[in-house]
Amino acid sequence: MNQQLTTQRNFDSMRKSLNTLGSSVSAIILALSICAVLLLVTGKDPFAAYSKILETGLTGEKLLEMLKRATPLIFSAIAVAIGFKMNLFNIGVEGQYLFAALVAAEMATHVSLPRPLHILFILVVAMVAGAAWASIAAFLKIARGVNEVISTIMLNYIALSFIQWLFESFFRDDSDGGLNVKTTKIAPSGRMPDLVHDRLNGMFIVALVVAFLYWIVVFRSRFGFRLRASGLNPIAARTAGIPANRMVLIALMLSGAVAGLIAMPAVIGDVYGYGPSAIATQFGFAGISVALLGRNHPIGIVGAALLFGFLDSTSAVLQLSGIPSSIVKVIQAIIVLVVVIVNEASSRRYNRRTAERAAADLKSQEVQS
Repeated sequence: MNQQLTTQRNFDSMRKSLNTLGSSVSAIILALSICAVLLLVTGKDPFAAYSKILETGLTGEKLLEMLKRATPLIFSAIAVAIGFKMNLFNIGVEGQYLFAALVAAEMATHVSLPRPLHILFILVVAMVAGAAWASIAAFLKIARGVNEVISTIMLNYIALSFIQWLFESFFRDDSDGGLNVKTTKIAPSGRMPDLVHDRLNGMFIVALVVAFLYWIVVFRSRFGFRLRASGLNPIAARTAGIPANRMVLIALMLSGAVAGLIAMPAVIGDVYGYGPSAIATQFGFAGISVALLGRNHPIGIVGAALLFGFLDSTSAVLQLSGIPSSIVKVIQAIIVLVVVIVNEASSRRYNRRTAERAAADLKSQEVQS
C-alpha cells in the first residue's frame, strides 16, 4: 500500500513538472509570436530580428557574455523566490544588494588575508549586510504589522540616500585628488579569479552553488517544508506549531543575505570596489521577472536567467542592424506576462483535473465497498 502511494506521488509530481515545463515553453513561443506581430506593426522584419538574435547570441563571445549577465540575475531571482515561497514579497532586493556592495567593498580594504579567506570574508560580509537591511522590513512586519511590500519599497529609497551619504562622507577614495568616484581599490587577494580571462568571473560558479543550496534548503529540508507550509497556509502552519514570526524573520533575512551577493561579480570580479556609477542597478526588479518566469524553482530560475542574459547580450547588435534594442526589453516583458498567465491557467486546469480524479477514485472505492 505504501509503495503504491509513493509510486502515485512520484507519478503526480512528474506529471505536474511536465505540465509546468510544457506550459512555460508554450508561453515563450506565444510571447515570441506576439513580439513578431509588434515588429511587423512597426515596420520591422521579425524573421530578420530573430535571425540576428540567434546568429549573434550563439557565438562563443556572446555565450560567455550571456553567462556573465545571468550571474547577478540568478542571485536576485533566488532572493526574491525565498520570499515568494513564504508568500512574502521582498521588493527591497535593490536596496539590499547596493547597501551590501558598499559595506563589503569598504570592509574588504581593512583586512589582509590569504586569497580564499579574503574572498570568503567579503562574501560573508555582503550576506550579513544584505540580511541586516532586510531585517528592518522583517521587524516592521512582526512588531507593527507593516506590509513588507510597502516597507521594502520605502527602504529602497532610504537605502539609496543612506548609501550616498556614507559613500560621500566616509568611504570615497580621495587619494587621487577626487577623480576616482569609488571606494579604495580591493587588494588582489580579495579579487575573485576569472573562469575565462576578462569574460566570465568565478561568481558564476558561486551562483550555481547558491541555486543548488536553495533547492536543498527550500525543497528538501524540514526548514524548507515549514517555510513553504507557512506560505501556503499560515493559519494551518501556526496550528501545527510553526512559529510564524520567526519564519518571517528568517525568510526575509535569508532573502536579504542572497541579495547581498548580487553585486559581488562587479565588486570583487570587475571594478574591485564600490562606486555609484560602477555598480549596475535594477537587478532587484529584474530578479522578480526571472523568479516569476522560473516559477521559483532553481532549475527554472537558472534557465530564465540564461534566457534574459542571452537576450541582453544581443541588444547592442540589434541596434546596429537598424532594429530598436528596446525590443529585447519588450520581449522579456511579454514573455514574463504571458508565462504568468499561461502557467496560472495551466495550474488551475491541473488542480481541477486532480480534484476530479480524486473524486472519481473515492466514488469508485465507495461502489466497491
